[in-house]
Amino acid sequence: MNRRDSLKALGLTAISTTVLLDACKQAETKTEAAAPEESAKEAGREQWEIDRDKKLKAETFFTKHEMATITVLADIIIPKDDVSGSASDAKVPEFIEFIVKDIPEHKVPMRGGLKWLDVYCFNKFQKPFVEASADQQISIVDEIAYPKKARPEMQAGVTFFNRMRNLTASGFYTTEIGIKDIGYVGNAPNQWAGVPVDVLKQYGMENVKV
Repeated sequence: MNRRDSLKALGLTAISTTVLLDACKQAETKTEAAAPEESAKEAGREQWEIDRDKKLKAETFFTKHEMATITVLADIIIPKDDVSGSASDAKVPEFIEFIVKDIPEHKVPMRGGLKWLDVYCFNKFQKPFVEASADQQISIVDEIAYPKKARPEMQAGVTFFNRMRNLTASGFYTTEIGIKDIGYVGNAPNQWAGVPVDVLKQYGMENVKV
């Protein structure tokens, strides 16, 4: 299993229901995970919801430095490969910026975690995380990305990275890029070809004729 697969697997299994529901609510009205384009009418949404989203999008929470750090982390978690674009290609950093304003309980943990990351990186490499080399960045991520292997003194970093990974996966997999990445096709009218062979084999029904 490569780094992309292992980090994605960890992220997908850790996503909370609350984060996914809120992420999907936002994804329903936009092509990418970032804030939706303004429109006079948005089907299925009340005017107060549209007004609230506009207000939140007009606000800024993360600093430019924090957004740069979030972008680097998001692309480490879900980098570009032969199947799909990276997290930043899917505008996941913009999604995270919106979500922390939409769900304020993320604000302090995210800002504190980003600060912890910079302090730890500075103590280890004498530079903030975004200025560290790719190898140095990965070495730090390896220390906090795997909770069962992490040293006890790295718990603050582990907690932060868990949240960052959850938000990244939630944002990525509610975009067109993310949906294609997992191979989700959805329902297609007049194209039913029967139960897939692998599913029939899984339930021992490959020889059953309907």
